Amino acid sequence: MKDDLAKRLDGLRAEVDLARAKLDLAGLKKEIVALEVKLAQPEIWNDPTHAQSVAKKLSELKNQVDPWEVLSTQAHDLSELLNIADDEMIPEFDGQIAALEADLAKLKQQLLFTGQYDSGGAIIRLSAGVGGDDAQDFTEMLERMYLRWAEKSDLSAKIIERSPGETAGVKTSVIEIDGAFSYGKLRSENGVHRLVRLSPFNAESRETSFALVEVLPKIDAPDAVKIDDKDLKIDVYRSGGHGGQSVNTTDSAVRITHLPTGTVVAIQNERSQLQNKEKAMEILRGKLVALQMEQHVENLSDLRAGESAAWGQQIRNYVLHPYKLVKDTRTKYEETDPDAVLDGEIDGFITAYLENKQ
Repeated sequence: MKDDLAKRLDGLRAEVDLARAKLDLAGLKKEIVALEVKLAQPEIWNDPTHAQSVAKKLSELKNQVDPWEVLSTQAHDLSELLNIADDEMIPEFDGQIAALEADLAKLKQQLLFTGQYDSGGAIIRLSAGVGGDDAQDFTEMLERMYLRWAEKSDLSAKIIERSPGETAGVKTSVIEIDGAFSYGKLRSENGVHRLVRLSPFNAESRETSFALVEVLPKIDAPDAVKIDDKDLKIDVYRSGGHGGQSVNTTDSAVRITHLPTGTVVAIQNERSQLQNKEKAMEILRGKLVALQMEQHVENLSDLRAGESAAWGQQIRNYVLHPYKLVKDTRTKYEETDPDAVLDGEIDGFITAYLENKQ
């Protein structure tokens, strides 16, 4: 029995070492050291925005590396203890090894994140489509789903722009999600979502409604994506107060149009014109990078206008009537409890998408 446990530990340690090599943890640790040295220089804080960006990058890297370091250390220590343990301690070691194996299974998902921006944050933009009040209500249901998923995943989420519907729900909502691999996980959600149910707005009528989910990489470093100033048209207009209220109106809302592609981003929920402009530029960078990946071009200058497939790809059906089922049209993964899915239980869809992409 003790020999069997030793073999399990050896196998686990071998898998950890292989994963560490694939993820280039040695290279990431060097990058961490370099960022720590950079942050230790007093002059970096002369530019607080840049310093915060560096600190955030450092935190993201540590969140990637630290769990693997802890797992490796725990496996090594357990192996050493197993060598001197007596048979009475076998059940305890069996439980501890099982716990390490479970931790490894979760961490191995990182091996599925191969995109340039997968390790960083994400911006989700939700838009109501065909379906009137039902579509706007569905869009709000999806907004809650992603907020609940972020909460359950220990990620931070904040609504940075929101346009309520006249009767119910929301027309558009923009959510910023921060935490390790937020974009890598959420990019599986990009596309058109379809709901079939008995309408709460039209008694006994079965309605089909649609919502668009756009998932963008969060690129807050201005120099990460080079956008030529001459390609931008920036408009300032009157907005409501913070949170979109109809009081304390100011000329602080900002609309930025990327002229070559016709991409438009408008933000009014921040407290100042400068903050709105910075947030709009951050979202624009993400939209252009997403468009770049969609069109398979190397440079932003090669992007073509009017070629987004945004509304052309229906990725998931949520059926609440006459039966209950949520099914992904790409992976065929399905869940029979739509209430749980709409409460944030979407990890099954995320994992199926990532594994299907390998």
